[in-house]
Amino acid sequence: MAARDESIGWNAEQRASHLQRIVNNSRFLVLPWVRVKGMASKILAQSARQVPIDWERRYGYWPLLLETLVDAQRFRGTCYRAANWIRVGQTQGRGRMDREHRTQGLVPKDIYLYPLCRNVQQELCFDTLLTKPLSNSQTR
Repeated sequence: MAARDESIGWNAEQRASHLQRIVNNSRFLVLPWVRVKGMASKILAQSARQVPIDWERRYGYWPLLLETLVDAQRFRGTCYRAANWIRVGQTQGRGRMDREHRTQGLVPKDIYLYPLCRNVQQELCFDTLLTKPLSNSQTR
């Protein structure tokens, strides 16, 4: 996900050290017959507040960034934009299991990010040899 990595500005070592601090929102669906104004962005906002708490409780650390992929041929990403997620670019359409770096005929997807702390780029680019992982109280 080159566009995500570029927006963060990290190198390969930093990426390897801090990738676990990014949580992927892999599924979000509001059924077409449900019509409640602002519901989708409200749910996204509530989940952005709850996920870090649950993640720390379950895995012992506070995530720094949420990410999701939107199939732009099928969806516009309106609810993500309304919930202040940031579109940073597109995938290359290879799929997550591609280890040979070849396009597999998959549709490129829009990449949206939602920072969970003020200085997310700086936090994700810290050299792990120089700093310890931050606790939730330091990243809020």
